[in-house]
Amino acid sequence: MKIYPLNTGNFKLDGGAMFGVVPKSLWSRTNKPDENNMCSWSMRCMLIEDGDRLMLIDTGIGDKQSEKFFSHYYLFGDDSLLGNIKKLGFTPDEITDVFLTHLHFDHCGGAIEQIGENKYAPVFKNATFWSTSKHWKWATEPNAREKASFLKENIMPIEETGQLKFVSRDGDYTQNVFPDIDVLFVDGHTESQMIPHIRYKGKTLVFMADLLPSVGHIPLPYVMGYDTRPLKTLSEKEKFLKKATEEEYILFLEHDVENECCTLKMTEKGPRLDQTFKFEELF
Repeated sequence: MKIYPLNTGNFKLDGGAMFGVVPKSLWSRTNKPDENNMCSWSMRCMLIEDGDRLMLIDTGIGDKQSEKFFSHYYLFGDDSLLGNIKKLGFTPDEITDVFLTHLHFDHCGGAIEQIGENKYAPVFKNATFWSTSKHWKWATEPNAREKASFLKENIMPIEETGQLKFVSRDGDYTQNVFPDIDVLFVDGHTESQMIPHIRYKGKTLVFMADLLPSVGHIPLPYVMGYDTRPLKTLSEKEKFLKKATEEEYILFLEHDVENECCTLKMTEKGPRLDQTFKFEELF
């Protein structure tokens, strides 16, 4: 197995929304806002090469939405999903699996391209797309709070082409969903978000998705205002961070614009940041 971090671009979101009830005087110590109170975030995905399988975990925001849509998110940087796949020496047609932690637009938008007026198709034509039946129903019959995050053009073409498969959920933790990959299911941010745990070179590497967007979110009360069940997130995060500290997990951060990976240490205040580093520095 070989793993490649894959930057797909950066965007901005309101700092208050990203930290919920935590006051700006506290969260701004780790995540500096601009003059409009917007903080910078990455959309860092992962490519896993393992034998005949070439798996992409999440796909970023894509480029097919309207100028008005993108104006809300202030995209910046030169990275792109397809550009960086090409730089690694691969083509979209070589991707065999696209594992979507959840179907919010900044995690799955890059999976679908526009091919004509009101016509859309998967970018990865030979890939199987993985979701869960509970989350798929949640996304295709969205509640009013999340409706703006679940865009039909990002989701429905996956099913229409017959490329959709579901990961079976057996409790909150399912082992060997793929070789050397287990999945933790969490429901606080959105229904049945999947958090991959990857056994890699003797360590456990965890793709954090929106359970832990950045190192600034490590303290327990630092929960996003976007989460549909913040108290559920609080309990899921507490359980996960304790285990991650005890078992020395390496956390791969999808949205932290400064830090690719981190480890944790236990303190009198609970789990706290230990070290940050680029993926290549560890492996």
